[in-house]
Amino acid sequence: MNRTRIFLSLTLLLGLRAAAQSGDPQVLTLEACIGRALEQNLDLKTSELQAETAQVNYKVALNRLLPDVNGEYNLGINDGRSIDPFTNAYINEKLTFSNLGLNLNAVVFNGFRQLNTLKQNRLNLEAAEMELDAFRQTLVLRVTLAFLKTLNAREMVRLTVARAEATQEQLDRLQALYEQQLGNPAEYRDLQGQHANDRATLAQARNALKAAVYELETLLNTEEPIDPESMGLLIDFEPYAYTAEQVYEQALEKLSALQASRLRLEAARKGVAAARGQFTPTFSVFAGLSTNYSSLARLYNETGTRITETGDFVTVGGLNYPVQTEVTDFDSQEIAYWDQFDNNRSTYYGLSASIPILNGFRAHSNLRLEKIRREQARAELDQSELQFHQSIRTAHADMETALERHRVLEEQVAAYEESFRINEIRFSNGVSNSTEYIVSKNNLDNARISLANLRYEYVLRVQVLEYYRGEAL
Repeated sequence: MNRTRIFLSLTLLLGLRAAAQSGDPQVLTLEACIGRALEQNLDLKTSELQAETAQVNYKVALNRLLPDVNGEYNLGINDGRSIDPFTNAYINEKLTFSNLGLNLNAVVFNGFRQLNTLKQNRLNLEAAEMELDAFRQTLVLRVTLAFLKTLNAREMVRLTVARAEATQEQLDRLQALYEQQLGNPAEYRDLQGQHANDRATLAQARNALKAAVYELETLLNTEEPIDPESMGLLIDFEPYAYTAEQVYEQALEKLSALQASRLRLEAARKGVAAARGQFTPTFSVFAGLSTNYSSLARLYNETGTRITETGDFVTVGGLNYPVQTEVTDFDSQEIAYWDQFDNNRSTYYGLSASIPILNGFRAHSNLRLEKIRREQARAELDQSELQFHQSIRTAHADMETALERHRVLEEQVAAYEESFRINEIRFSNGVSNSTEYIVSKNNLDNARISLANLRYEYVLRVQVLEYYRGEAL
C-alpha cells in the first residue's frame, strides 16, 4: 500500500467525521480550545504580569535620565531662644517661620551608566515580550497535544466498546448453547473470561479519557465540563515537507524562546558596559531657589524727629546742663507673607564632580558579577540551541518512524481482519475452538488499537515540529 492510500485512509477515518460535524455549532474545535486557553489560562496571565513588570522597569530606567527637581515648603512655630530667620539675630520669643525652596540636580556624564542601563532594560523588555509570545506558543502546543490526546482516548473507548460488543455477541450465542447443554462448556467459560477482560480494558479506556478531558479543562481554565463527544478535528494528512535541519534553521529565526535568549544575552552585555561606567567620574549640574518668612520681621518707616534728654549732664561754670539729642521716630509695620518670600529670595547653581577613588572594590565586584551573568546568558543560549536541535531531530525521527510504522500496521490490520473473519466463521460453525477465536480476535483488536494510537501520534509529532518552526496555530 503506497503513501497516498495511507493518507487517504487517515483522512477518511479522522477528517471526514469532523467535517460531517463542522456545520454543528455545538462542535468543540481545536481553534476554539486554543482561543479559550489564550484568554483564560492562569499560567499565561502570570507570564503577562511578568512582561508588565519588565515594562515598568524600562520606564523607571528611562525616567532616571531626567533631572531631579524637588520642591519643599514648611510652616512652623518656634518658642524660646532661637535665631530670627529675618535678621539672623538671637531672640527669645515666640515666632512663626516658613521656608520655601526648589532644587535641581542633573547628571551630565557618568560613564554612560544610565544610558547602558536603559538599553539593558529595553532589551530585557523585548526579551520578556518574546518570552510571553513563547509561552503562548507553548500553550498552543500543550492545548493541541491535550486535544489530540482526548481524541485518541475517545477513539480507544470506541474501539474497546466495539471489542466488548463483538465478544458479547459470541458470548450470547455460546450461552444459549450452554443453557441447552450443547457445545463445549469450556469455550463458554473462555468467552466469559474474554468478555470480563474486555470490560476491564473498557474501564481503563474510559478512565484515560476522563484524565485527558481533565487535563484539557485545566489548560482552558474552564468550569464548564467538556464533552469529548462534541470535539471535532479536521486534519489534512500530507507528507511532512521539511527535513529536521530545515525545521531547526527556521526555529533559529522564528522561535520566540530562542529570540528571547538572544535578547537576554544582549541585555547582559549592556549590563557589563553599565558596570564599567562605575570606574569613571560623575559630573552633575545643580541649581536652587530658596526664600523664607518670619513673623517678627518688621518694616520701619520714619515719622519725624524730636529733641529729648539723654539723662547726661555737662558742667559749665559750676552749673549742670542736661544733654539733649535729636531722635528720629519710626512707625513699625509688619511685612506681608508673600512680600517676605519675594524680598528674601536667593538662588544658587554650580557644577559638581564625583571621582571614584576607593569604594571597597564594589565597582570591581559589580563588574565581575555582570561578566558572570553575561557568560551565563551565553551558556543558556548555547544550551537552548543544542537542546532544540536535539529535540527537533528526535521529533522528526519519531514522525518518520510513526509514518513507516503506520504502513506496516495497516498491512497488519488488513491481515488480522481476514484471519479473524475466517476464524469467526469457523468458530460459529464449531470447526475451531474458543482459543483460536480469542487469539485471532485479540490480535485484530490490539492491531486496531495500535493503528489508532499511531495515527494520533503522527499528528502529534507534526504539531511539535510546527511548534519548533514557530508556526503553532
